[in-house]
Amino acid sequence: MDSTFLLIIIGLGTILFSSIVHEITHAFVSDRLGDDTARHLGRLSFNPLVHIDPFGSILLPSFLLFINIIGGVPVPIFGAAKPVPFNPYRLKFGEYGPAIVAVAGPLSNLLMAFLVGFGISLAGVDASSMLFELSSLFILINLGFFVFNMIPFPPLDGSRLLYSFAPESVRRLMESIERQGLFAIALLLVFFQGPLSQFMSESIFFLYRLML
Repeated sequence: MDSTFLLIIIGLGTILFSSIVHEITHAFVSDRLGDDTARHLGRLSFNPLVHIDPFGSILLPSFLLFINIIGGVPVPIFGAAKPVPFNPYRLKFGEYGPAIVAVAGPLSNLLMAFLVGFGISLAGVDASSMLFELSSLFILINLGFFVFNMIPFPPLDGSRLLYSFAPESVRRLMESIERQGLFAIALLLVFFQGPLSQFMSESIFFLYRLML
């Protein structure tokens, strides 16, 4: 099998798998903290249809993947799935409950990246091998999901962490931005593409170097 085609297949599979694990982790932590909304809506399932957002989970990360592999341009690969619904008033730990649920998703991506990095380092996988290249792609995609989703801009997960500590005026502003959904993220990507890409690239490769 052609190595480029294999990288694309593994990359697309990683994007799908990582998105699903990310959202299931949100749902699982929310359920453990006392809110069963996500469980009743089927969000603890590995069925991709209940998690995948056409733009954030497929089109955007796939486009970035093709730019990397086909175009040879090293841009960060990231994405987002459908947000997991939850009732913040049913969660433990008051206003910190939503923040715990939010950061759980990105942390699942960071954990997957770490486990694969630890595995290939422990096994002494040759850096010139296809296995190392495929593993690196898996790690980079998951680090991209982690870094992107931890940006404190609504409706990304990192905004929930900021929200729990922010003054009331900032919270109201964040709520108004969050209501715009993916449109707000699209504006972020359009107007801050340069600084955002630089920040993500530097953050991803810093973490990558720590793992390998």
